[in-house]
Amino acid sequence: MRHVGGVYRRALVAQIRSITEYPADFWVMASAGVMWNLLQFAFLTVLFNAVPDVAGWDYHEMVLLSSLLAIAGGSTALFCDGVWSTGQMVLKGEIDYRITRPAPVVVQMATTHIGMQGFGEVGFGLVMFVYGWIGAGLGLAAVPVGVLALVCTAVIECALVTLFCSVNFWLKGPMSNFAFMFIDLQNSAMSMPLGLFPIGVKLVTLFVVPVAFVNFVPIAVLTGHMSGWWLIGTPVAAVLAVFAATVVYRFGLRSYDSAGN
Repeated sequence: MRHVGGVYRRALVAQIRSITEYPADFWVMASAGVMWNLLQFAFLTVLFNAVPDVAGWDYHEMVLLSSLLAIAGGSTALFCDGVWSTGQMVLKGEIDYRITRPAPVVVQMATTHIGMQGFGEVGFGLVMFVYGWIGAGLGLAAVPVGVLALVCTAVIECALVTLFCSVNFWLKGPMSNFAFMFIDLQNSAMSMPLGLFPIGVKLVTLFVVPVAFVNFVPIAVLTGHMSGWWLIGTPVAAVLAVFAATVVYRFGLRSYDSAGN
């Protein structure tokens, strides 16, 4: 684990050094990440000028919900953006030499690229998180839960994106369509309280594809909408998501047959 962590850290630092060589590109992309989430923040502000709450959630609670969703999206861009290239690398046979290296292929793939917009998404997401935290009246006693939520948000999101991108080992194609569908459905469903949706959606997002633990469950526990016992599910979901992503990616590598097949 120490070796793998060292490889991942050095590769990520190298990518950061590379992209900061072009400061104009960096700031343009980072600003793009901020603008997208600024629009979501503006939407919530306009919405709550017209309604007092959404399914029992007030303005600052909804800001917290959106902030974790923004941080989740930015985390994948920063920590595992390279897995989006899995389909292209499978088609071109570019995984061949990565298999021979003394490091897990999934770690090498994850660090082949960094999405610069992630800096803006995570940065503005953290600003929203602090603003919502203060507005919701959450004190210092809840900080450990908040830190746990932030860490698990990034871990679960990165693991699920990796899992869905690994489908390209079997369904050959340059685009990670299943991962794009996952992100689209997540952004549609998890930007609102889960109570608005039918029981089928709740069961799927809690127990099948645990996206509810990315933002809804930790915020619901922090704000008193759910029992504190649900918080146990957040790190459990993170561990299971990492395990599932690792297993599926390894099975995908076993079916990998290089280029031209």
